[in-house]
Amino acid sequence: MTTYVNRLGGDAPRTAEPPAGAAVAVWSLDTTLDVVGGHRVDEALRLLDADERGRADRFVRPGDRHRYLASHVGLRVLLGGYLGLAPEKVSLVREECPCCAEPHGRPAVAGGGVQFSLSHSEDLAYLAFAAAPVGIDVEGLPPAEAVEDVLGILHPAETRELAALAEEDRRPVLARLWARKEAYLKGTGTGLAQGLAEPYVGTGPTPAPLPGWRLTDLPSPPTYAAALAVRTP
Repeated sequence: MTTYVNRLGGDAPRTAEPPAGAAVAVWSLDTTLDVVGGHRVDEALRLLDADERGRADRFVRPGDRHRYLASHVGLRVLLGGYLGLAPEKVSLVREECPCCAEPHGRPAVAGGGVQFSLSHSEDLAYLAFAAAPVGIDVEGLPPAEAVEDVLGILHPAETRELAALAEEDRRPVLARLWARKEAYLKGTGTGLAQGLAEPYVGTGPTPAPLPGWRLTDLPSPPTYAAALAVRTP
């Protein structure tokens, strides 16, 4: 399945009804922009809730803070568009963690209406919206030493596949693998709590099938990899 990636820029986006059925809306965002969806990033705090403002204040480097604010402005602008709300009126909550039942699971909209997932890496963010639980991830190319660092914590078959590659081919393949795995784990809400050994998602051109989920690679710039996971009926 091919998923089209919309681009969110400085102007207010055109959104319709929230995605229904098996449909998914995917957006990309350059997080270095000064204006996102018609809102200035340096005035973003008024759009965010207390938790988002607290997280923004913890960033030490201004560039990291700007990227975080830009991605969350984009999230609120798009959610507001789908729900017919001003960005600051969107109420975000956390679902129960499937591992411990504590309220630090998947982020969600209070009252439902649309499911979403957000990921950002370096200067790029990806956002996904669907009627079913969804996870998205974007990854920049990892440093060469990261390949060696993670070989022992992946699924054994994935470790063998990576180890069999020429050294210069491992970085883009690891980015692709990592994006697939993170997208699925975000969709389920477990995150990294149970490690990265499961599930097996594969390193080849096509993701391995996952029961109950549709896992796909997404179009991305040359130095990134991105993936989408959506729960199926």
